[in-house]
Amino acid sequence: MSSTAPQRFSRLPRIAEAAVARARLTVVPRRRTRAPRVPFVTLVSVILLGGVVGLLLFNTSMQQASFAATALEEQATDLSAREQTLQIELERLRDPQRVAEAAKRQGLVIPAAPAFLDLDTGRITGEVQPATRESDTPIATPPPTRPAELDPEPIHRTARQPNHARGGVADRGDRQQTPTLGEQREHTRDDRRRR
Repeated sequence: MSSTAPQRFSRLPRIAEAAVARARLTVVPRRRTRAPRVPFVTLVSVILLGGVVGLLLFNTSMQQASFAATALEEQATDLSAREQTLQIELERLRDPQRVAEAAKRQGLVIPAAPAFLDLDTGRITGEVQPATRESDTPIATPPPTRPAELDPEPIHRTARQPNHARGGVADRGDRQQTPTLGEQREHTRDDRRRR
């Protein structure tokens, strides 16, 4: 046992020396490794500027789309009103009374007694007479009468004279009461009921 112990101790200093040699630290000059600020500030500025410009362009395009939508809505409303006007005009032109009046102005006459031709047998039913202006049937209908509610009696109001025109301040008993508009209408209705 004694023979291995000195070998062990002799190996130990060599390992320690090798470890100390490897672990020796040397002072190295400090390197300043700061990232340059200019590229970073430039990058952030470009990103912010791009975001602001993008938002402005988006807002502008949204406003233009809103204006276009409003213009299209107005155009649709105008076209709808135009369609209704044309529909009313078409109905007026298709009115049988108007067509008959236009035919009369061109000289056509409505026969007094029509005759009918049976196509299967070739027979004529009814009395065949030529249409003349004397046998023409009137087509104009009488105009509608206007309701009395749309043509009321006129309301007469008398104007008061100013105090200075009557020679000064008037007495209370001297003043004549002018009926109000509601009272005048009541009197007008009462008068109509009496008739």
